[in-house]
Amino acid sequence: MDSPVQANDIMKILERSWIFRDFPVQDKKDLVANSSLVRYDNRDVLFKQKTRTSHVMFIVKGLVKIYKENVSNRPVMLKIISGDHFAGLDTLFAEPVYQYSASSIGETTILIMDFGTFNNLLMSNGRFALDVIRLLSKESLYIFTRLNSQIHKQLPGRVADVLLYFSEEIYHSYEFEFPLPRHELAELAGTTKESFIRTINEFKHDKIIQLEGRRVKIVSLDIVRILSDLG
Repeated sequence: MDSPVQANDIMKILERSWIFRDFPVQDKKDLVANSSLVRYDNRDVLFKQKTRTSHVMFIVKGLVKIYKENVSNRPVMLKIISGDHFAGLDTLFAEPVYQYSASSIGETTILIMDFGTFNNLLMSNGRFALDVIRLLSKESLYIFTRLNSQIHKQLPGRVADVLLYFSEEIYHSYEFEFPLPRHELAELAGTTKESFIRTINEFKHDKIIQLEGRRVKIVSLDIVRILSDLG
């Protein structure tokens, strides 16, 4: 059983989260009684591909990297998930084992919930079920959009997509720090580390962005959008 301190922390998380805050009090108490808070350090593994699914993971704070491992033992990054979102929920409902792996980016706090309790709340709360469907649909659409980008867009358009992804989906700000090293940013853009660095430096030279180390500021949002749209 969770300690009273952790139970209070979990209740506060539920009350301020957009997806849980409107739950009836008893539903929140059921979640508190069947959940735990776990804190991960940078690059800790949350779950591994081909291991059995068991619990629902909700990101309270931090970022999570989702990646696919293949036969060449070279992981392919699929997406980054930010706070107030679930990690691994799509595969939890579809398969008995995880179809990809997940690891933390920086210090990350995860609310781990009992799947049976979570499933009962889905069946008894239509609004909650609809919110979860919307989240899963949005995540699926992102994968399709990214695949289309990597097949059809030129490199400047793909790098523009990465900038917009972090600014609008992850940080909700046009000034932020890249949370990943350059070679992983290149993975997101579907290119090599050298090509990514060259293109991002061209953006800096053309005053489309300001760049100091990992710190980025989008100066000309219109141009970034045009590059993204035109590919």
